[in-house]
Amino acid sequence: MSATIIGLARDATHRFSKQPARSLTLFAGLGVAGDAHAGRTVQHLSRMEQNPNQPNLRQVHLIHAELFDELAGRAFAIAPGQMGENVTTRGINLLGLSAGTRLRLGGEAVIEITGLRNPCRQLNGLAPGLMAATLDRDANGELVRKAGVMAVVVTGGEIVVGDVITLESVPLVHEPLGPV
Repeated sequence: MSATIIGLARDATHRFSKQPARSLTLFAGLGVAGDAHAGRTVQHLSRMEQNPNQPNLRQVHLIHAELFDELAGRAFAIAPGQMGENVTTRGINLLGLSAGTRLRLGGEAVIEITGLRNPCRQLNGLAPGLMAATLDRDANGELVRKAGVMAVVVTGGEIVVGDVITLESVPLVHEPLGPV
């Protein structure tokens, strides 16, 4: 099975969940057209309070639908866009990618993975206990964040539900993802 986009979402307002969309337009260096988090500098409200001039490494948020499958087994019914992601994928191990990996979404758009989304307490507003359900521990006791990855837009373009996701480039040395 090839990796595909199974859901898209955006929201012009700073809300936790995003509104489903059939297609999105990505702009290089900015992010998702019509989304409150688009911009060259950080657009997440809590991060803007810290330093509004820092670069926006969180232009596009991707979550793997396999997480929704896992959560469903724990009685959480989550639909694409509800956890604030722009792109819901299936068939690609997003959490296993290296920082700097470039993915082609559809025929034109290229994004570069910058790091992990750090789950926040707002998840519990969607469903009590959801934040804890998106965290785990590995064999060494290290914290595993499962709430998706963040990316910047390298090459813009339109993406639609059903588009194929392909690896555009992978760094020569694997750099594990950390929160951004």
